[in-house]
Amino acid sequence: MAFKPNPLSLTVPDPAFESWLRDSGYLELLDQRSSSSSASAAAAAAAYSCGDGAASDPTYAPGIFAAVFSGLGTLLSVATLNPLSKLATDDFSGETPSWTRGFVGDFGSYSFPSSPAQARLRVHENVKRFARNYAALFILFFACALYQMPFALIGLLSCLALWDFFKFSSDKWGLDQRPVIRQILVRTAQIVTAVILIWCNVQMALFCALCVSYAALILHAAFRKLTPSKPPHKKR
Repeated sequence: MAFKPNPLSLTVPDPAFESWLRDSGYLELLDQRSSSSSASAAAAAAAYSCGDGAASDPTYAPGIFAAVFSGLGTLLSVATLNPLSKLATDDFSGETPSWTRGFVGDFGSYSFPSSPAQARLRVHENVKRFARNYAALFILFFACALYQMPFALIGLLSCLALWDFFKFSSDKWGLDQRPVIRQILVRTAQIVTAVILIWCNVQMALFCALCVSYAALILHAAFRKLTPSKPPHKKR
């Protein structure tokens, strides 16, 4: 061995290091390192293509196809990823990030993920950071779907009116003192609600809103670069 191992060296596992970066607000360093390595590889490939070796090397064309299939594999890995697996209820309790600087950003705030690992890191972290923004987008898409399907909107309003009438009747007639009758009425109202929702195709409006919002979430979270979650400390 040319070098002897240093017993004083510190080896930190990747999950622990990633957790420390997330708690410290510097998780974007991993994203920047992956993007830098990808940019270096792209620059080397571009320099190679400009030289004479690209024309004489028979492996150059297969290398292009390998890069294309690698990008497709990254997109497929993002499409099959569960973006809500690391989402917690505390992520909805904070303030909504800014829609301009925080959520949308500028043109330099987006890049193609260099690997499936970087795509997964971006998706999980961006979903946690912009959970309230994504929830607002889902509500907006669902409202647009109901606007395009007035019959579904009427059915949803009818269900809300039904349960409001049930609450008013329960308070007026004192159904809390009659649990058996109240339970029967609750089951009956649930069945009527399900029939109205299915008959008015409310599930189709909900499905369309889910599909559009899920696609927007995946694309934005995968292509959006990670930014510092905490402002840097100012030196006195």
